[in-house]
Amino acid sequence: MQKLIQGVEQFQNDVFPPLQGLFEQLVHEASPETLFITCSDSRVDPVMLTQSQPGELFVLRNAGNIIPPRGKVGGGEAATIEFAVSVVKVKQIVICGHSHCAAMTALLRPEQLALLPAMSEWLNHAETTRRIVRKYHSRLQGPELVRATIEENVVVQLNNLRTLPAVASRLVKGDLELHGWVYEFETGEVFAYEPRSRKFAPLAGRLLAESGAASRQPR
Repeated sequence: MQKLIQGVEQFQNDVFPPLQGLFEQLVHEASPETLFITCSDSRVDPVMLTQSQPGELFVLRNAGNIIPPRGKVGGGEAATIEFAVSVVKVKQIVICGHSHCAAMTALLRPEQLALLPAMSEWLNHAETTRRIVRKYHSRLQGPELVRATIEENVVVQLNNLRTLPAVASRLVKGDLELHGWVYEFETGEVFAYEPRSRKFAPLAGRLLAESGAASRQPR
């Protein structure tokens, strides 16, 4: 607790003063363009990862970055997403998994959850992930199997997102984008899901590539 108190004091003395104008502005309006959905794991910091300022990210976190599909009872995920999409009017949603995810490891080893009934019930929302991994990645083991599970889970949760009415209506309208990422915290790399290839590719350099492609479009 002492460390937390010292951190608050440092924030108030050193961090807040230069940003006071920004925080005062946020009292009246905050217009984040991105809903960032990720795991509760302490090793994942969405603000640090994306180098965002206060007010730029609308963040939703839970164990395993899981989104229960429409009709399934969750822990408030649907309500948070509905608010972000319908009221805040975010322009994109990112679902970000991460390396060495304990939730995905537990998904592969349900016996580890014998004394964690709430966690076991929560991971039922990732049953599709488990079945996909068993069917298509049965030959993998160890870290490779966990990595495949992490990636497949991001894709499954993207599909679950599409079942939510608030998201589905914006997708039909064409003013909302969905993105799937996997963050490798030990290297700092981020891999983005590419629907055409159905694979995850490094995010680094994508902005430059897209900018170059746009500049080559005929006018």
